[in-house]
Amino acid sequence: MTDKVFDNNQVSIAGEVISEFTFSHDVFGEGFYILEVVVSRLSNSYDMIPVMVSERLTDVKQNYKGKYVEVLGQFRSYNRHEESKNKLVLSVFAREIKIADELSENAKPNHIFLDGFVCKPPIYRKTPLGREIADVLLAVNRPYGKSDYIPCICWGRNARFAESFSVGGHVQVWGRIQSREYQKKMNETDFEKRVAYEVSVSKLEYLEEY
Repeated sequence: MTDKVFDNNQVSIAGEVISEFTFSHDVFGEGFYILEVVVSRLSNSYDMIPVMVSERLTDVKQNYKGKYVEVLGQFRSYNRHEESKNKLVLSVFAREIKIADELSENAKPNHIFLDGFVCKPPIYRKTPLGREIADVLLAVNRPYGKSDYIPCICWGRNARFAESFSVGGHVQVWGRIQSREYQKKMNETDFEKRVAYEVSVSKLEYLEEY
């Protein structure tokens, strides 16, 4: 049974496939696989975005490395238990996927819309260069009583605005998904390179409480 499609979590990405399909998990006999996609930014850098694909959407045994993909779907989260604590894992859950030798002219490289609720106090700070940043964690409802927890990062005027948001506040955001590498300290001498994913907010609105 397919779940009701909610319009409170809409993602479109388009980019180059840089990995083969790797198995993620199984739900009631339906296999889900991760595909890594590189999406270009206007600044000549790029984001590496994981896409979760059902084996019922496309042939997951094919190797599409070097091909281009256009995906419509949702930004999903789940908790993975590791090292005695839970880690928030984020990926684009594909509802539609198109693989081709080149991107179509009307492809949206990286766009997201979320309609959710603030679930912890926003964290406002300034960089050493004085740039204003605010981190906002949004809970976005999903069918069957589930929610996705999406970290969002706001800049400048949006950061000052977001600093005033209260927990439980109803917020809509528009932006793009970005990846960010960081070093996780494993012990006194070892560090491990990790990648974090978040929504870089270009526009946001604070709605009236229900």
